[in-house]
Amino acid sequence: MSKPVVAIVGRPNVGKSTLFNYIAGKRISITEDTPGITRDRIYAEAEWRGRKFTLIDTGGIEPHTDDYIKKMMLRQAELAMETADVIIFLLDIKTGLTAADSDVAAMLRKSKKPVVVAVNKVDNIGELPPEAYEFYNLGMGDFHPISSIHGLGIGDLLDAVFEHFPEEEDGDQEEDVIKIAVIGKPNVGKSSLINCILGEERVIVSDIPGTTRDAIDTLVERNGKLYNFIDTAGIRKKSRIEEDIERYSVIRSFMAVDRADVCLIMIDANDGVTEQDTKIAGYAHEQGKASIITVNKWDMIEKETGTLEKMRKEILQELDFMNYAPVVFISAKTGQRVERLFELVDYVYDQASFRVQTGMLNDVLNEAMAMVQPPSDKGKRLKIYYMTQTGIKPPRFVLFVNDKELMHFSYERYIINTLRSNFGFEGTPIQLMLKEKND
Repeated sequence: MSKPVVAIVGRPNVGKSTLFNYIAGKRISITEDTPGITRDRIYAEAEWRGRKFTLIDTGGIEPHTDDYIKKMMLRQAELAMETADVIIFLLDIKTGLTAADSDVAAMLRKSKKPVVVAVNKVDNIGELPPEAYEFYNLGMGDFHPISSIHGLGIGDLLDAVFEHFPEEEDGDQEEDVIKIAVIGKPNVGKSSLINCILGEERVIVSDIPGTTRDAIDTLVERNGKLYNFIDTAGIRKKSRIEEDIERYSVIRSFMAVDRADVCLIMIDANDGVTEQDTKIAGYAHEQGKASIITVNKWDMIEKETGTLEKMRKEILQELDFMNYAPVVFISAKTGQRVERLFELVDYVYDQASFRVQTGMLNDVLNEAMAMVQPPSDKGKRLKIYYMTQTGIKPPRFVLFVNDKELMHFSYERYIINTLRSNFGFEGTPIQLMLKEKND
């Protein structure tokens, strides 16, 4: 299921990036004492009370500005608020309540989203300083005094955020429906593909990058099977299509990946693999999702002998971490090979759900170790006692060993390749975990 999304918003220089870094547990945002240093939303996975969530950092909001960059930052923050399940509204006790704070508060009230108010830079534990009470004038109820630099009060703040998380869905629901995330950069043809499959203009299509906004679920039946296509599609007014859309489309793709069984990673045949394609594909790989690399707009490419195989090779070189994924060349415009996608979805879903009997697994493991001896270090050799499969979607295996430190990544890759050559697992990542006997 999709993780809850938490956005941190506020005017410039109140400490949003410092709070983001503290919660995320690592320095991801640049923190400088200069208003407007964070121009784009940045996101990270965080966890509180056993619940994972997506955290979004935003640029400072200045509602009344003629500066183009600041207008872009405002729109980025608006999109973060639209995406979020909960919003942290951050204020600064050092500067006190400002007119800009009041304007941001008015925006948040219009959003109708749950808002948790935090007053930052309260660096001492104990009684609230008198100047903090003016923040009640915002009319947003109680607030949480915190210090994002020293980590004071952040646990209480996250407890309050946690209370607004949507209830966790039952993982057994819709077990008979294969959920397919259609992901990729803007204007690659995601909505056109859905329309082609449906045979109707169900999703609005535009050649302006960024008409994509909210996730739309489309239920499709083929050959007695149900498929739920998750398209990050929606409508945005043309007057707002000015800023750089590529920055904020990634978070939507991430949320769709979280919910999916299979990902269609759409690549524009005219552009090849871009940095954003790599980022989106990498997330699907890290989340263990079965994937199909879907090259769209193949009808627009001038072809000669070997063009398809040449491009397939180039794509798999760029996405070398995902060389297990099948590559299919389609045209959502003409319908070329679109029906083939259903066969591939069924195939990679079955591959990701495949279980291997422990006896057969260890026969293959012993044969692999006989052919290539496990690595050694300083006279001590890695011993692998046995292997067992612990999960599916993706296939997960545990190797019981004498010393985890002796495992080399190249030998781990050798074992994964051996599993693929013997059992398939095409289209799905394989996850290996090492355990020592005394773990």
